[in-house]
Amino acid sequence: MVGGLLEGKNGLILGVANQRSIAWAIARSTSQAGARLAFTYQGERLEENVRSLAGALPGSVVLPCDVLDPAQVDTVFQSLRDEWGRLDFLVHSIAFAQRADLEGNFSETSREGFRVALEVSAFSLVSLARAAAPLMTEGGSIVALTYLGSVRAVPGYNVMGVAKAALESCVRYLALDLGPRNIRVNAISAGPINTLAARGVSGFTSILGQVRERAPLRRNTEAAEVGDAALFFASHLSRGVTGDVLYVDSGYHILGI
Repeated sequence: MVGGLLEGKNGLILGVANQRSIAWAIARSTSQAGARLAFTYQGERLEENVRSLAGALPGSVVLPCDVLDPAQVDTVFQSLRDEWGRLDFLVHSIAFAQRADLEGNFSETSREGFRVALEVSAFSLVSLARAAAPLMTEGGSIVALTYLGSVRAVPGYNVMGVAKAALESCVRYLALDLGPRNIRVNAISAGPINTLAARGVSGFTSILGQVRERAPLRRNTEAAEVGDAALFFASHLSRGVTGDVLYVDSGYHILGI
């Protein structure tokens, strides 16, 4: 039973786009365990979806945040300080690459496309952790979402794989920096899930099929499984774990060929 596992805890989740988002599955798992949640959205296009979903969770806070705008990041955490006074966990489920850089060959990645992918998908974790740490006065947990394309060359994943590799390295260095403050930093490497973001990867449907056929569990990853893994990281059950990457992908990452 997970009821009460996060009772009295406050969490910020970035990256909810719609009800199929991995970030929303994490919200459901942590909310059911008793957490009070805050969500962010970027731009008016996503605001309605995020507010509608958050409305189903009593006490939720919804704030605008473009992670490329330091002023908006600062405002989010000042608002949480005013609202709650303390933050216990943060979930980073943010990634972006320009479509052109996901459709061609990796060698054709533009300089600007490379910069944008790395800044949004990896550096944002650093800036958010820096802003969140002062609110984690009783220790805390930071969780980032990554993918196997960080350590293997996945056709079509291109610059996003490089960005995820950088993200995982950031996890390790942040874990080292923030450990003395009892703040743990980990990542979940989720198997392919049919989300809005994933559909932007060329050949995604065939990737789903391959994983389903070859993974040891012979099935695709469910968003709820990732949500429960994040619950583990957000709770005291993972109090001895930091700087790690947990694979939730039906075992696909263990395959050699």
